[in-house]
Amino acid sequence: MLSNNEIVTIQSIFKIGTVLSVNGREVKIKVDKQKNLSHIIYNGELIKNVSVGGYVKIVNGFTVIIAKVDGEYMQHEISVEPENYKSPESSIYRVLSVSLLGYMAPSKFVKGVKQLPLIDNDCYLLSNEEFRRIHSFVENPSDKVIRIGTLASDEYTPISLGVQKLFSSHVGIFGNTGSGKSYTLAKLYRQLFLAYEGKNQFSRNSRFVFIDFNGEYSGPNVITPSKRVYNLSTRNPIDKIPFAEDCLLDLDTLCIFSNATEKTQRPFISRCIELVKYINDEEHFRNILRKNIEAILMLADKPKGELLIDYVSQILPDKINGTDQEVALHSDFQFHDSNKYYYKLGCGREYDGKFQTYPELIGDTIIYKQVDCYNYPENFIDRFIHIMYLRLIRDLLDNRAMNEHIAPAINKLRSMVGNISKLIHFTDEEDFWGDTNTVVINLNDVNQDSKKMIPLLLCNNLYKSHKKTKEDDLSYLNIIIDEAHNILSYQSNRESETWKDYRLEVFEEIIKEGRKFGVFLTIASQRPSDISSTIVSQLHNYFIHRLVNDEDIMKVGKTISFLDKVSQDSLPILSTGVCVIAGQMVEMPVVVQIDRIEDKYKPLNETIDVVAKWTEE
Repeated sequence: MLSNNEIVTIQSIFKIGTVLSVNGREVKIKVDKQKNLSHIIYNGELIKNVSVGGYVKIVNGFTVIIAKVDGEYMQHEISVEPENYKSPESSIYRVLSVSLLGYMAPSKFVKGVKQLPLIDNDCYLLSNEEFRRIHSFVENPSDKVIRIGTLASDEYTPISLGVQKLFSSHVGIFGNTGSGKSYTLAKLYRQLFLAYEGKNQFSRNSRFVFIDFNGEYSGPNVITPSKRVYNLSTRNPIDKIPFAEDCLLDLDTLCIFSNATEKTQRPFISRCIELVKYINDEEHFRNILRKNIEAILMLADKPKGELLIDYVSQILPDKINGTDQEVALHSDFQFHDSNKYYYKLGCGREYDGKFQTYPELIGDTIIYKQVDCYNYPENFIDRFIHIMYLRLIRDLLDNRAMNEHIAPAINKLRSMVGNISKLIHFTDEEDFWGDTNTVVINLNDVNQDSKKMIPLLLCNNLYKSHKKTKEDDLSYLNIIIDEAHNILSYQSNRESETWKDYRLEVFEEIIKEGRKFGVFLTIASQRPSDISSTIVSQLHNYFIHRLVNDEDIMKVGKTISFLDKVSQDSLPILSTGVCVIAGQMVEMPVVVQIDRIEDKYKPLNETIDVVAKWTEE
């Protein structure tokens, strides 16, 4: 127990000045002249004196208010009595500009302004215990705690975060290349998996999907060895993502594949889905196709008829069943240009084979007989394209659609068949997760179109599936996207505005509504200015590494309300591995040096040692 004299001595040593002015959260402090040194000696130890970025406490009665130093300047003391002459040196005093952060409760630091200070209130340096309290970010004693690093200004002050506030939130990790953002992402999840290693409930009730554009997390031990890696490739297929066929019969999913427009192509695809559900089997499909061929050959419009015959040829096999002989579908009938009708060749005079007069002749045509050779394609996408052609033929016959509006969606889907077949395996047997709760999707060897399509398709499908399970059991799903600007950018010239809007809407819905269903996003990016403002502003917690681009810094400053001016101004000069942590998980922004990860668990993104490469024998 300290005596009164010891308390007075400590207060006199730690006192730095008094409050000069109060303007809302902005407070000016006049520093005592004997406290202008960089350090103070107390009990034989050097104690760092107050400085920009440090903390002070203001005592107002029984309330201890905590403030952060934003800046300092010099001011002249003006004497109102002319006879009291002072030298210029003695009339100058130091003023600190501080912003209020919170106050000290009996056992913890509380963020927020409970009471404003008054002029002439005494101001003090923080004690070691008070300094430790304001850097303790775990409120609930039952919460799991993970250590991620140390205070950048004090390597002896560990920084630990509560699992509840960190991982039940959307997280943003930003920083220029080489600043350590991927390392921070890996560290967060490495510490989480370590904390719950061997816990059956964790494995059963949580799911983690890493969208890895550069193969940084696909090594056998990176972050955790207990994961499933899909090494996708559009050049030399290795792995394929298993998808249930029912997942493809989703309007949004098919619109993603076909790059469908909202007003015309999307309703058409919806009708195609209805037709899939209406058709019972292959024979039912053949019967519908036969009726369409009959209707085509009864047309008096040659351009329309030739277009529809071409669509029929896209469905029918191009060879006679069981042989290599090609079928000439259009070889035994023609169109009479003068009288406007189709007729069967080889029936004597032209009008004798007129289909409008003798519809029974249609059954003798090669195109009609070739329907008997039709079988469903093994590839589900190819099968659905046939359904789309069947639907388009009927819609054009009924004047329900315009070819130039619908055909591009089919052509886009056809162009994607090759990539889709290399990346996705449609089956109802194989489980996407396997025997683990962590999956890495390696897109390093995938072309640019698929790099946008696969994450969108996968995330949209996982989100919708997770929403359906809410009524039964609210489990946890975390989607981690590194290099997120690849799919969350609103500045893209490679795609149409409609497609870009749809892509962003999907992820904006996840980030705005996902929390209700236990779905959370973690995004890491070099260019926060490229990412949709809606997505950045909906994040709850931020890890911000070095940013040197003015647009990125402005974007971060505008969208992150938790970031103070001192922290924002320090972003361009942060060293590698150091980041500013801000958000709901911390009471105030702090600058943290992220701890190292064991070599075998760190991401595969080391900067090449050019000196070693250029000098080795």
